[in-house]
Amino acid sequence: MTRGPAGTVAVVGLGLVGGSLTRLLAARGVDVVATDLDPGTRSDARAVGLRVADDLAALCAAAPDLVVLAVPLRAVRATAAELAPLLAGGDATLTDVGSVKGPVRAAVRAAGLGDRYVGAHPMAGTEHSGFAASDAGLLDGAPWAVTVAEPGAAAADEPARLAQVLRLVTGPLGGTAAVVTDDRHDEAAALISHVPHVLATQLLNAVAGAPVRDLALGLAAGSFRDGTRVALTDPARTEAMVTENAAWVAPALRKAVRDLEVVIGALETNGSLHDVFHAADDVRAERAGRGRPGGAEERVPLAGGWTPAAVDALVTRGAAGAVVVGVDDDAVRVRAPR
Repeated sequence: MTRGPAGTVAVVGLGLVGGSLTRLLAARGVDVVATDLDPGTRSDARAVGLRVADDLAALCAAAPDLVVLAVPLRAVRATAAELAPLLAGGDATLTDVGSVKGPVRAAVRAAGLGDRYVGAHPMAGTEHSGFAASDAGLLDGAPWAVTVAEPGAAAADEPARLAQVLRLVTGPLGGTAAVVTDDRHDEAAALISHVPHVLATQLLNAVAGAPVRDLALGLAAGSFRDGTRVALTDPARTEAMVTENAAWVAPALRKAVRDLEVVIGALETNGSLHDVFHAADDVRAERAGRGRPGGAEERVPLAGGWTPAAVDALVTRGAAGAVVVGVDDDAVRVRAPR
């Protein structure tokens, strides 16, 4: 089989994200092979024309250039341990699609694969799960976070492996990539993904336990639908995501509780809620498209090649909201935040 622009990519796990990734790579002409623990899932993937290996050994026998872990978070440690001896004879880069990065890096380091790992997280998903819910369009053009180790802990060849992942994301996948450290990613993901999942679940729980449950559900319209959509996700998946990122989710929830106590106090004393409802006016304007201008593109030169200094430059820009939109031979193209 002719190799695609990203070499051979191996995907471990054919759920919503892993299945969508495999479908999109195959559609873009990338040489991709995947596997899944479930025989039925493997059969379903073969039925739609995907190349599927029966197990990890067969997957690694394809000599992939890049291996993507797309298994549930709680299965990462065991999967990485099983992969380690199978990858020992090659130089494949390892990445993943998990919504938490620090614990995944710890798991792959424990398996002896830390030197070849670059974290990744596509910021796309639905409340559904499984291969049947996967779709090539889910990740087409999606924004990604691509993460590196904390300063002083990077492997010598991390810059080159980072470049490999960035080329995949901005090339065949047509996406963008914010390059950040694991901690910065996990802090941000807690705010824009994990805490919303908890709050959505609580909204659903509040109605489920209310005396007027049936009436409320019968009257529920757009605000309830939108506010609880992610609570329809597999609860076990949400629980794993939240607990794996507990260090960042817990303090964010404590702040939310304090803010809600302010609302309760104002309601009970006929106090003003103006500040509460206007505190995020600038964000509201930006989300509505009326905020600060941006989107200008710049080139980050690679005069010295893919060096730690080049990685640091991308991390600095990523922390400020800039994203990588392309990788050239002599520069990385970066778009400033909008």
